[in-house]
Amino acid sequence: MVNGFTMNKILRLFVAATLISSNIFAAKFFNASLVPGVAIFGRTQTIDGLTIGIWSENPQHALALGIVNGSTSDSAGLSIALVNYAQNYKGVQWAFVNYSETSFMGLQSGAVNYAGKLSGVQFGVVNIAHAADKAVQIGLVNIIQNNESWFGHFPSQLAPGMVFVNWRF
Repeated sequence: MVNGFTMNKILRLFVAATLISSNIFAAKFFNASLVPGVAIFGRTQTIDGLTIGIWSENPQHALALGIVNGSTSDSAGLSIALVNYAQNYKGVQWAFVNYSETSFMGLQSGAVNYAGKLSGVQFGVVNIAHAADKAVQIGLVNIIQNNESWFGHFPSQLAPGMVFVNWRF
């Protein structure tokens, strides 16, 4: 017995600390990058925490802060930068330019917003969605390409292109 601890208790504490620390490092809670090839974790590693970089490009599930944030594969969370781009993203993209190639669900807020398939809200100067399910666009120029006609399906669709506001439900 050492100061009230038995060897059994000390061994259990050591095993618990080892398991906790290995899970923390395996989960990849933090990434920092100058460019995608010069980063703590490579671009195929999913980051489940904070990403900070000049230009980062990882699948991510949490918070990305940088000048250019790239999110590959299925990503989610909050991305704040000058430019955000993603394949599939759920959450908030807040940048001068936001681009989501395949699908976006959530809020895009920036001067120019693009989503391949939008479910959510785009708030900016120019908002473009190739297709939309349930979406609202608020801005100077709003385009939802799969809206079929001008006011032809009102109130569920407004128009293929509209100033100030456009939607599809």
